[in-house]
Amino acid sequence: MAHTCRGTINLCTAHFDKEDSCGIMLTNGARTYHLKASSEVERQHWITTLELAKAKAVHLMSSHSDDSGDDDETTSPTDKSELHCTIKDLSLKLDDLGTCNDLIAKHGAALQRSLSELEGLKIPYESSEKLKAVNERATLFRITSNAMINACRDFLELAETHSRKWQRALQYEQEQRIHLEETIEQLAKQHNSLERAFRSAPGRASNPTKSFSEGSFLTPKGEDSEEDEDTEYFDAMEDSTSFITVITEAKEDRKAEGGTTGSVEWTSTDNVLDNTSLVPKGPPKVKRRVRIPDKPNYSLNLWSIMKNCIGRELSKIPMPVNFNEPLSMLQRLTEDLEYHHLLDKAVHCTSSVEQMCLVAAFSVSSYSTTVHRIAKPFNPMLGETFELDRLDDMGLRSLCEQVSHHPPSAAHHVFSKHGWSLWQEITISSKFRGKYLSIMPLGAIHLEFQASGNHYVWRKSTSTVHNIIVGKLWIDQTGDIEIVNHKTKDQCQLKFLPYSYFSKEVHRKVSGVVSDSQGKAQYVLSGSWDEQMECAKIVQSSPSSPSSDGKQKTVYQTLPAKLLWKKYPLPENAENMYYFSELALTLNEHEEGVAPTDSRLRPDQRLMEKGHWDEANTEKQRLEEKQRASRRRRLEACARGCGSEDEKETDVYMPLWFEKRVDPHTGEMACIYKGGYWEAKERQDWHMCPNIF
Repeated sequence: MAHTCRGTINLCTAHFDKEDSCGIMLTNGARTYHLKASSEVERQHWITTLELAKAKAVHLMSSHSDDSGDDDETTSPTDKSELHCTIKDLSLKLDDLGTCNDLIAKHGAALQRSLSELEGLKIPYESSEKLKAVNERATLFRITSNAMINACRDFLELAETHSRKWQRALQYEQEQRIHLEETIEQLAKQHNSLERAFRSAPGRASNPTKSFSEGSFLTPKGEDSEEDEDTEYFDAMEDSTSFITVITEAKEDRKAEGGTTGSVEWTSTDNVLDNTSLVPKGPPKVKRRVRIPDKPNYSLNLWSIMKNCIGRELSKIPMPVNFNEPLSMLQRLTEDLEYHHLLDKAVHCTSSVEQMCLVAAFSVSSYSTTVHRIAKPFNPMLGETFELDRLDDMGLRSLCEQVSHHPPSAAHHVFSKHGWSLWQEITISSKFRGKYLSIMPLGAIHLEFQASGNHYVWRKSTSTVHNIIVGKLWIDQTGDIEIVNHKTKDQCQLKFLPYSYFSKEVHRKVSGVVSDSQGKAQYVLSGSWDEQMECAKIVQSSPSSPSSDGKQKTVYQTLPAKLLWKKYPLPENAENMYYFSELALTLNEHEEGVAPTDSRLRPDQRLMEKGHWDEANTEKQRLEEKQRASRRRRLEACARGCGSEDEKETDVYMPLWFEKRVDPHTGEMACIYKGGYWEAKERQDWHMCPNIF
């Protein structure tokens, strides 16, 4: 039962003990109360009354939990905590029965002694005193006997109440065991069928790496099938994807391909989607660092910090550096360029749908670094910047600037000498939900190829960090990504499947379809966001037979898949270096000539990288207080010039290297690079930069 008054206890979980002839001890969790009666008889009255009240409370709780437990209702598994509570209650009842039994034996022996003494009495006065003692003993014996009878009755009622639950739970477990045995038997049969079909399929054993499917089970072909004998069918799982992929040999489907795709050829000498050029060649001209100091082993109580932050924005929660990694959000945003060679390769595509495949693989590759990166990056200071000047080895220049603090928003612009540009303004919206943390990046990402004029726009998916309080932290990516080429109207629909313990799908799976301007599917994409992505050319599509739930999927007949992107292996000892990739290890490396607002010069982040976490926490508090003081000064200046009623409207930070414009493709206001940074770096003229560190 609920209790809100200070000092009250829950009778359902209370336990009663006797201290001496007149004392009673009440125990409930960590609280203990000591009561004292005027006599042993009064104490026994109190114990009996408290036991009856406890039995009523337990019965009331059981009746509430049994409201939906009628025999004609659907059987459900018994909750473990409820079972443990029931066993505990029964154990307490058994203890009470044992106590009552001891009391009966004790008072019975005392009564017997009193009666024996009564027989030897000769003096009337002594007779009256002994008769009074015998009467008191008899009263105690009667009270104790009644208490034991009541305890026995309560035990019986409690056992009968939960017997139906246990019977239903046992029946449910038996049914689940039978269902599990049947499922395992079915899986064994399907596995055997899959092995036989794989061995009998021509050409499969010699080159198994080219197989491509959306599902995991092979559906054997019937005798009356109208398809060619070299065709294999891979069916998708329920509620996973909206299509089924069928793989065919390339030779026989060249004819069909020629009638539907024109001049697009799918050959081993393809210079665009060929696997041999996936990894950039040549050593870097500048030697970069390959390791950072190992992460110290500091213990910290997470719940003591997070318990008062449920439902709040992550950016507004004061966090020690213990939960951070020594990189800022601007540097994490720049990490998306690790697989820039996919865009360098896409420049040479003559087909817009082939180019879309590489752009889609690039959008997925940006999540590959997050699979082990459960630490939080530093929130950038307002006006903080980060440059990546790697024209020599990567062929690009990247600039990020923190353009807003609440909500946190960063503008990013990338120029590549290979013929493409990328820009975005990402606002991080995050919520702490107690068990997990949701991170929703808001804002559009733009990619433009100068030669063709193809302009691609897409948005990021939602990231979720699980087991915030208890268990091992792990991250998942969920949601849909739509990539649109605003020049040709080609589209790509990507689906990030959420992880499920009971799912039969591959973990961290991503699937998608690339369609042309007429809406006709041209390529099927498949892979995982932490490992690799593949694409397969569609040569024919047809609807499948409706499933048992009435849903109908599209069957895509494709050529063997080709690898678009594969994740680089992590550096040696990465588990002790925050699981940083090779690029991430170089992002905070000290460089000469950068702006005074660059993330590399942030003192708390540098101290954390060196392992001085206590000093980093002190420095972090100083920087945050300095930022708050700067905001107060802006508000005061605004209030003097504009009036207090317009404070919020005019408290807008003016970015130094970006400016607000209306995006013609999305219709939203976004920060676009206005130029001047690289010219200022060449002159080493940073007089316009604010002093934020």
